[in-house]
Amino acid sequence: MRPGFLWGAATAAYQIEGAVAEGGRTPSIWDTFSHTPGRVRDGDTGDVTTDHYHRCREDVDMIGELGLDAYRFSVSWPRVQPGGKGPLNAEGVAFYDGLVDALLERGVSPVLTLYHWDLPQELEDAGGWPVRDTAERFAEYAASLGEVLGDRVHTWTTLNEPWVSAFVGYAEGRHAPGRTEPAAALAAAHHLNLGHGLAGRALRSVVAETARLSVTLNLHVVRGADPGESEAVRRLDALGNRIFLGPMLGDGYPADLRDDTAAITDWSFVLDGDEQAIGVPLDVLGVNYYTYLLVGRRTGEPAAETASPWVGCADLELPPTPPPHTEMGWTVDPTGLEELLTRLHADHPGLPLMITENGAAYPDTVDADGRVRDADRIAYLDGHVGAVRRAIDAGVDVRGYFVWSLLDNFEWAHGYSKRFGIVHVDYATGRRTWKDSASWYRDLVRDSRGRQAASGQDL
Repeated sequence: MRPGFLWGAATAAYQIEGAVAEGGRTPSIWDTFSHTPGRVRDGDTGDVTTDHYHRCREDVDMIGELGLDAYRFSVSWPRVQPGGKGPLNAEGVAFYDGLVDALLERGVSPVLTLYHWDLPQELEDAGGWPVRDTAERFAEYAASLGEVLGDRVHTWTTLNEPWVSAFVGYAEGRHAPGRTEPAAALAAAHHLNLGHGLAGRALRSVVAETARLSVTLNLHVVRGADPGESEAVRRLDALGNRIFLGPMLGDGYPADLRDDTAAITDWSFVLDGDEQAIGVPLDVLGVNYYTYLLVGRRTGEPAAETASPWVGCADLELPPTPPPHTEMGWTVDPTGLEELLTRLHADHPGLPLMITENGAAYPDTVDADGRVRDADRIAYLDGHVGAVRRAIDAGVDVRGYFVWSLLDNFEWAHGYSKRFGIVHVDYATGRRTWKDSASWYRDLVRDSRGRQAASGQDL
């Protein structure tokens, strides 16, 4: 284990900040989506959520008490640049300026994500990610923010999980903006890729030389439901992984992906020079992992008019994965993370990796004594930290691990029904309560640091 390994926790702006109409912020696609009846469970919205906007100092103090090396947060694009174009909003920038300084005062490295799904609504009204202009506006936003915070941010992450933005947002419609247009989803994937490349190059020109450039992908560990399903695995791997890994890491779009989706789009949105622009060199690749997928050939006809993020794969099915499950219905299997890390190391040798999200939702309750006993989450996290350790022992260059999430929060279309945090939030009062997992994580970080000091090893 290399010195400088970062132990951290992660959050996202729309999930925790609240204050959606304060400080000059304008609506994002998630404001619109969550206020549309039937889109989010129980009609929940991110209007208040954990009220981090007003309780930022309290939360930063908690990060310090946990002993974390780093904190991964996202910037609300419509808070710092209302409407998605033009000059930055001074009041919105001041919030993040204060957050960064507060983290640094406590010895915590800021890991900033430029885009975690909250596209300014005005840009969606103009076409959203399926149109090229959005990528260009994103690069301008990145450069403007880089000029303000570029001297203090440890790692700049362009996008969080662009696969979800493109395919869950524009093909399946389960996330904002709620569109079910397969061709638009593929165009969105390309313009997210292009936005990453343009933003990365813009950042390189304005941030400190020591700042790291990253992107975070939710790469899919895909396994065949039965022997002989290699073709189904290949197709999901192309659409779920290589559609981003290929161009972002300098290899362009896979030919098999284009062939698989030829009936949906002719890929004319990819212009000369785009693939080269996308492949900006990365200092570290962020990896989000929660579970794995099974895939096989569909034995019956797909349900009529069923929207899916897996465009062009109606002849395939994703059968349920076996127990044990988290409350999200996701199988707990740390071997999937080990498999993913070793594959990335083999396919892209020399590329440093960082676990930017890993965690689990369970039905947490505050007991009569004020304690949240979340043994299942501790077991989940412990198993996945062990997977990271095994990957490192096998020679994989992993630079950090960020638990998802620091706080319970607005869990997108699930509203407030799922709790991922290591810190419990009473949504009525905003009160924060450490779960047993928070104490466990604090001790893990402290013990890891002690072992590194004693032997030069970590984890």
